[in-house]
Amino acid sequence: MHCPYCRHIDTRVLDSRVAEDGTSIRRRRSCPECEKRFTTVEAMQLTVVKRSGATEPFSRDKVMDGVRKACKGRPVGDDQLKLLGSQVEDTLRGSGWAEVPAHEVGLAILGPLRDLDEVAYLRFASVYRGFESADDFEAEIAVLRAERAPTGTEPDVRDSIDGERVPGG
Repeated sequence: MHCPYCRHIDTRVLDSRVAEDGTSIRRRRSCPECEKRFTTVEAMQLTVVKRSGATEPFSRDKVMDGVRKACKGRPVGDDQLKLLGSQVEDTLRGSGWAEVPAHEVGLAILGPLRDLDEVAYLRFASVYRGFESADDFEAEIAVLRAERAPTGTEPDVRDSIDGERVPGG
């Protein structure tokens, strides 16, 4: 590591600490030549491999921008989008890949987005999966409904008011 002050080519690490979020390492360094101290931050670079074969650094902001378009007009706030972006990045980092195929980024978005807002999920999935007809939407809606179908263990509240059973109901 070159000293940022005198450009000396050899510096000494005084202290290393993992950042609170666990995604980077902070190192306090000292230059033996000019005796100044400075801090460096090391972070694992997550790279996305596009369909064309080109690579680019992973961008949480790019994920959030794509999801924001799907959420237009929906009751989804910026904090929820930030959390979704963080979940996607955590999922991708947890996959163990240094280079993630772009397709996997889309898959990592679909799960948290479905939990966040089903309409936004359908919008995103329609573009990501290339829906070509209303049948594609109907099939995806059928999957969503099947996942929400009662398992028989939920209380039946169709005949209730404020969660209390209605007499004769």
